[in-house]
Amino acid sequence: MSARLLVVQHQDNCPPAWFGEWFAAAGAGYDVLHANRETVPADLADHDALVVLGGEMGANDDDDFGWLGPTRKLIDSVVTADLPFLGICLGHQLAAVALGGEVQRNPRGRALGLTPLGLSDIGRADELLRDIPSGSLAVQWNSDIVTRLPDGAAVLATSPDGTVQAARFGRRAWGLQIHPEVSPDTFRGWIAAEAAAGKPPTAQTLAVQDAISACEDQLRRSWRPLATRFADLVVGSESR
Repeated sequence: MSARLLVVQHQDNCPPAWFGEWFAAAGAGYDVLHANRETVPADLADHDALVVLGGEMGANDDDDFGWLGPTRKLIDSVVTADLPFLGICLGHQLAAVALGGEVQRNPRGRALGLTPLGLSDIGRADELLRDIPSGSLAVQWNSDIVTRLPDGAAVLATSPDGTVQAARFGRRAWGLQIHPEVSPDTFRGWIAAEAAAGKPPTAQTLAVQDAISACEDQLRRSWRPLATRFADLVVGSESR
């Protein structure tokens, strides 16, 4: 049986986007679990790896989003079992909390735009990130940040302001505060959702939208290797 990933999606406008395309091209099938309307399982069962995507909610907002607690428990079980895990934005934050770290509001306010990847020495040698040149641009859109990593976690990359951009939580468990999966269409959908909620786009937001569209080819070249490496890791795990 071919390797399959379980992708936890928190809201309709935060899909796997490019990652779905890249996982499939690398030979890793995936199933999307819509956590806002489906039950989050206690373990992976029929899947070989877990990907948890982003969302507008906070990692500790259990009272308003009842699936977050079960998602944290699932992450903990996957990392404990040494199965491949990748968390993106909220998924990264949920992993940090699930494993003993802390997440808080960014005191600098919402981080929005294209940001350069600032790899650490550990990050340059990391199995997942070593093909990504330091300085590669990445999409960011987040209001919360990881303020304390779990014990034993390693910082793989930081933003210019020192915020953790990427971390390794275990031998095969990673978190990314950035959004390497986001396409221009996905970003436009986020802006449209905010506008529909009564928050019209600012000039800065529209400028970021234009920049992402202009950099689409560059973003694809930069981040496809990361998705491919994760998929290869999953396929290799399943074949053993």
